[in-house]
Amino acid sequence: MKRFLLLSLLCLTWCTGFVVAAPQKGRRPNVILIITDDQGYGDLGCHGNPVIKTPNLDKLARQGIDTRFFYVCSLCAPTRASLMTGRYHYRTGVTSVHMGRSLMHTDEVTLAESLRAAGYHTGIFGKWHLGDSYPMRAIDQGVEEALVHLGGGMTEPSGPPGNTSYWDPVLNHNGKSIQTKGYCSDLFTDGAIEFVVKHRHEPFFVYLAFNCPHSPYQIDKKYSQPYEQMNLKPADFPAGAHPLEKVSSATAKVYGMITNIDENLGRLFAKLDELGLRENTLIMFVTDNGGGSPRSWYNGGMRGGKCTQYEGGLRVPLLIRWPERIKPGQEVDQFTAHIDIMPTILEACGTSPPEGVKLDGRSILPLLLGRKVDWPDRTFFSQHVWCDTPVPYAGNIAVRTRKYKLVHHGGKPGADPAALPLELYDMESDPLETRNIAADHPQVVRKMCKDYEAWFADVGRDRGYEAPRVLIGTPHEEVTMLTAHDWRGLPGRSRWWHPHDIGCWEIGVPSGGVFEIRCKCNPTKRPAVAHLTVQGLDLVQDLKPGATDYVFKPISLKASPAERLVASIVEQGVEKPYGARYVYIKR
Repeated sequence: MKRFLLLSLLCLTWCTGFVVAAPQKGRRPNVILIITDDQGYGDLGCHGNPVIKTPNLDKLARQGIDTRFFYVCSLCAPTRASLMTGRYHYRTGVTSVHMGRSLMHTDEVTLAESLRAAGYHTGIFGKWHLGDSYPMRAIDQGVEEALVHLGGGMTEPSGPPGNTSYWDPVLNHNGKSIQTKGYCSDLFTDGAIEFVVKHRHEPFFVYLAFNCPHSPYQIDKKYSQPYEQMNLKPADFPAGAHPLEKVSSATAKVYGMITNIDENLGRLFAKLDELGLRENTLIMFVTDNGGGSPRSWYNGGMRGGKCTQYEGGLRVPLLIRWPERIKPGQEVDQFTAHIDIMPTILEACGTSPPEGVKLDGRSILPLLLGRKVDWPDRTFFSQHVWCDTPVPYAGNIAVRTRKYKLVHHGGKPGADPAALPLELYDMESDPLETRNIAADHPQVVRKMCKDYEAWFADVGRDRGYEAPRVLIGTPHEEVTMLTAHDWRGLPGRSRWWHPHDIGCWEIGVPSGGVFEIRCKCNPTKRPAVAHLTVQGLDLVQDLKPGATDYVFKPISLKASPAERLVASIVEQGVEKPYGARYVYIKR
């Protein structure tokens, strides 16, 4: 199906009668989409933060457009799925950030695939977080050049064992692990700059996806010390509807990480100027959710942060510059969202959306160009759940129109919406969400609940919420590495990444054969027995105290579209088994 869609897109590109109008001046624009991780709306000087130093981003805002109301999800992988597809993340299979729910279905047509089919060179540098194994890697989804870390972060159990530092990380380059030298944000910017230089004579798409300033808060002292010396106090920040109560010790490091990002973006922007690419390069800067916890943050007086559905968790920066087409300083009053990024970029590049794919977003290019267009009110939906399968009213929910916003936090599966503590805010008169008016407008609450229920039914209608599966033994990947980051659930057990947690992996075996399976676990404290179960087999291996690596005898697996693999360790005297952290599978 995907191959058909891509061929259709190529035909549309060649048959100019069916393509969105190409840019008016010069060749098609280059595109650089920049995203940072856990940077809030208020973590920019241009957004009123009097402490943080972000001169290059502040300049970008002055030279282009700083949109006022741009919304994303309150968690990172769901936002990234919507950026890459123009669709609500529930449609893509990405429902959360763990339990294997950050994996995206491979029949989704990504922004990178659409642009590559239109003749663009495509590259990602940083965080993908939509699948680390075939067929869900960035290089399987339209990306030509990929320098990425795996999973949700370098210090999580997704990258190679021992990756606990933002310095000198083992990264993945086009499917191969490489040892690097340097700080992560510097390395990703270096990769983006090299890609720009290499393809300066051809249209390119760069997805520069920083993992910073996500925890752990690791940064060179030269960036954090200036903030530490300020001895930050609440009085250092503007008073707001939701004032800063304290500043944690992490804040100086977070601000230092952001200043480092800003410095790196200055290097990238200078290279565009040097190469004469500035005028015809469309730059978009966004962040994936509101400011991360547990630090306290200045966020423009907005309420809440990451994981919440208040403005502080959903409303983030969107800075846009395209000197050849977009006049600086224009105001975009309409609220826009992550689902609008793909259609906007495709229209700017003169490329049609993929045929037969329902995009939830719409191009905001007419607004950026200052055109008077009909822009009817629309409703934006956001929900994230920690359970395996989304259900109505579970988790945290937001429903947003131009005037109203409905909010609910902490819903349990099966909850009666009539009994939920729903909150309603008038976003025109109370944009900082200080007055809950739900009791005064029950009819508005009922209408927005019905709209939410219709949306929930729609986004789950096509494929439901079955998680994507990693395919093993294909020619695309010599060794498949399964990590605890992508554990799926086992009854009655946690699926986080603590030493004594356990999970399973959902896999597919496209063709049968003989497989070698190697595992890595945390050092055993006692004599133990390792088990591996798959396709009805139960492999057993004795382990000595201190063991970390073990290999099972080669086994034969038959072709199967859906299997469950569990790798567990049972230590003597310990009641419950725990999981292997890594499983390496080779045909």
